[in-house]
Amino acid sequence: MPSTAVRSEPAAALPAATVLNDVHSRLNRTRVDAVLRPSSVPAAIDAVRASARAGESLAVMGARHAMGGQQFLSGGRVLDLGALDRVTGFDDGRGLVTVEAGIRWPALLAWLAAHPGNTRGWTIRQKQTGADDFSLGGALASNIHGRGLAFAPFVDDVESLTLIDADGTLVQASRRVNPELFALVAGGYGLFGAVIGITLRLVPRTTLVREVRMTRATQLMADFDAAIASGCTYGDFQFTVDAASEDFLDLGILSCYRPTDGDPGHAHRRALDARDFSRLLSLAHTEPGRAFAEYAAFYLATDGQRYASDEQQAGVYLGDYHAPIDACLGHAGSEMITELYMPRARLADFLGAAADSLRRTRAQAIYGTVRLIERDGDSLLAWAREPWACVVFNLHVRHDVAGLAAAAHSFRALIDLALARGGSYYLTYHRWAQREQVEAAYPRFGAFLRAKRAFDPAGRWCSDWYRHHCRLFGEAPA
Repeated sequence: MPSTAVRSEPAAALPAATVLNDVHSRLNRTRVDAVLRPSSVPAAIDAVRASARAGESLAVMGARHAMGGQQFLSGGRVLDLGALDRVTGFDDGRGLVTVEAGIRWPALLAWLAAHPGNTRGWTIRQKQTGADDFSLGGALASNIHGRGLAFAPFVDDVESLTLIDADGTLVQASRRVNPELFALVAGGYGLFGAVIGITLRLVPRTTLVREVRMTRATQLMADFDAAIASGCTYGDFQFTVDAASEDFLDLGILSCYRPTDGDPGHAHRRALDARDFSRLLSLAHTEPGRAFAEYAAFYLATDGQRYASDEQQAGVYLGDYHAPIDACLGHAGSEMITELYMPRARLADFLGAAADSLRRTRAQAIYGTVRLIERDGDSLLAWAREPWACVVFNLHVRHDVAGLAAAAHSFRALIDLALARGGSYYLTYHRWAQREQVEAAYPRFGAFLRAKRAFDPAGRWCSDWYRHHCRLFGEAPA
């Protein structure tokens, strides 16, 4: 790791009063004073020290996929770590790779595939599956998960990290070194320092065979359990989003992946490309029943196809797909994600209640899936407090006052349904939860805010997300 004594070029800055937004929902248009883009670790250290001397706060930004304002600071400065994207260490014997936090998943996977020293075929265990262009620093900050059937969240794959603290000093943290800081940074949304290095635990690359069937919510957990018992390591359930159908949030496609011998192979493999996804997404807004029928037919036809364990986690992401949909619908809009958690025994009950709630609030679901998660024993602000079922909704949101108010109402209603079943929700995707919902879902949120003040009393690290929650809890920001 570069020494803190090394001087380098100053961090490049975008012009003052830059306007930023999140990539997916585009509901966080934020005017910031400056965006600092250091091209090296020493330059990032210099940027933090300069901000400390000036008494300025910083938000840390990666790929801009969080939707709650975690990476933005209205009227403030943003530290964009996207240029810190190098692999800095690799241990073939132990299956460890050390990367700068701005690296994106495709770059890491390409490096591992091409590196001659990777003699054992090491690769990642999990990543987000809806897209690929996420930074690993952002993955740690929001403590993401993938479609693993028996995995804890991403922190479980992290061996150690290096961050720049409020004074511009490099600090190491792991489960053995600075464990309290490690627990705060994982899922801490950039509020405890700028993570610039992550050492990741890898797994051997394997070949998987996809097993696809149609099933229903009432049978889903039994099907998941049977898949796990048969050796499947990944899987998810994608349900129909046609609110006019009796099958709404009930009938769906269960796709599981079981290790098998041999190479993955690519010959005659069926796959959806960007044009296919664009057409299906457009159709989901106007003819959701037809969109699901076509999607289900495609997936059923892929039963038996083989994939590499890292390859099956890749996803096609359409960044600008909504413009033609807006023209068709006659209003500006986008999809906002929410993710709910509940005890697995309550999953079917939750989906039935969610179907009623979405119909009642007239919310339009565009896409939805169910996954599993194991308990997170590392993070202070853990969302996976139990081995839960995870339900993800992409809901269409109109970009006007009435549309935003309706979305907030729909999302709060879904959170209440999860909480009533002993569950929780994911903090990453919006700021619409009320204080009592935050407290019920995250009993340690007050401790999180107190730890923030203790570790960063000068308030060097800040964000609109943090300011919002301080207001919600009646506390002044650090």
